Amino acid sequence: MRTTSLVSAVAVAGASALLLAACSSGDSGGGGSDGGDAVDARACVILPDAASSPRWENFDRKYLEEGLSEAGFETDIQNAQGDTSMYATIADQQLSKGCGVMILVDYNGAGAAVAEQASAEGIPVIAYDRSIEGADYYVSFDNVEVGRLEGQSILDGLADAGKDPAEAIVVYMGGDPSDNNAAMFKEGAVEVMEAAGITPAAEPPGVWDGDKSATNFEQALTSLDGKVDAVWVANDTNAAGVITILDKNNLVVPVSGQDASIAGLQNVLLGKQTATVYKPVALEAEAAVELAVQLLNGETPPEPDLVDPYGTPYIAVTPELVGPEEVINVVEAGDADPAELCQGEVEAKCAEYGIE
Repeated sequence: MRTTSLVSAVAVAGASALLLAACSSGDSGGGGSDGGDAVDARACVILPDAASSPRWENFDRKYLEEGLSEAGFETDIQNAQGDTSMYATIADQQLSKGCGVMILVDYNGAGAAVAEQASAEGIPVIAYDRSIEGADYYVSFDNVEVGRLEGQSILDGLADAGKDPAEAIVVYMGGDPSDNNAAMFKEGAVEVMEAAGITPAAEPPGVWDGDKSATNFEQALTSLDGKVDAVWVANDTNAAGVITILDKNNLVVPVSGQDASIAGLQNVLLGKQTATVYKPVALEAEAAVELAVQLLNGETPPEPDLVDPYGTPYIAVTPELVGPEEVINVVEAGDADPAELCQGEVEAKCAEYGIE
């Protein structure tokens, strides 16, 4: 799989800005630059939950709403709150009011039925962040590259600890297998780790749940007689659960993660998590806004170079690996509030790394 470069991501943002300016100058009241009615101008968005990651409500909602509204389009953004039945109900309500485009973040496969329903009504669907069977486009970060960066952080941590990867006891803590992204994260991580000789000593069932990850990891650790050299974890929320068990057993080993959540960044600064993969949500949202604006205006978007596991055209944005020294970059980008980040024992670490 080829990846877009950061230059490409910036180009996406630039192109989006031009499109937004063009649309905003049109005569609309929510109708878009082509003079369509309010129904045609509605962008319907369904977010998955607020538990698997804080990003959905803290960042994605804000960036999508701002971008689409500035372009002159009405938005209807709702959160399924981790409930597939609610997901379906929200979709029915949105479609009954009319949507010009749907931007869906899948939750446990609920997005596929909604994509099918929207398609039957001639409404284009953008799968956002998580691939969905039947979507017309997929906009996300390069998820295999996310996994590669996670795998590299494990290798870096083992090297710092003087451990031979081929002899290390490594536990794999993946995401929910119903989420295609989880498979791509694992693909990238395995590619890097197993090329260095790592084989998993234990691999509990994948979940997107910090508490369940803690329970699953504790059981795995018990099966390994309390011995572990590193833990590949698919995201920061799950990593936080794993770290509670490591703390309980007075263990500090390399742990991976992603999302650059406040908890994840705090664990990175405290040395409990080797690194997190930072996915600048603004870039992903800008790419989705650009695509949605084109579709709402009745334009045919350029064909992306990539396809997702379903063969859907895939616009991939480049992620970044963040260790302690790079945490400041997330703060300066506005994706982490230093007042929230630098609390308690983390305050001294923030000062050490120049975070104010």
